[in-house]
Amino acid sequence: MPSSETTPLLTINQPSSNRNHNKRSAMFWTLACLYGASAVGFGAFGAHGLKKTISDPARLANFATAAHYQLVHSAALLFAAQAGNPVSGVLFTAGMTMFSGSIYALVLDPARFRFLGPVTPLGGLCRA
Repeated sequence: MPSSETTPLLTINQPSSNRNHNKRSAMFWTLACLYGASAVGFGAFGAHGLKKTISDPARLANFATAAHYQLVHSAALLFAAQAGNPVSGVLFTAGMTMFSGSIYALVLDPARFRFLGPVTPLGGLCRA
């Protein structure tokens, strides 16, 4: 049957497992878009805003690396969401949060967030 403007995109009588799958995929799709957009923002902030406060090129490079990895892995999360693989979606999300988030914090205030140092490799392990 051809679709029209009155044909619903989702049928009401879907099995609950299929509805949960669609909700999970939509959630990971949304997270991937938010992580991708924030990676672009963090990258711009690192390239322009941080140069006024941080003079160490290694710290600036670390911030850029975190933004780059976050952007690349947000694209990978889009593929995981499309494939409907919730395990990889959770691991990508946790990995991006721990890896990039800990690097952002360590670059911005290394003394205050020193305890996050061991979190960075755990985040990398989740994304691998």
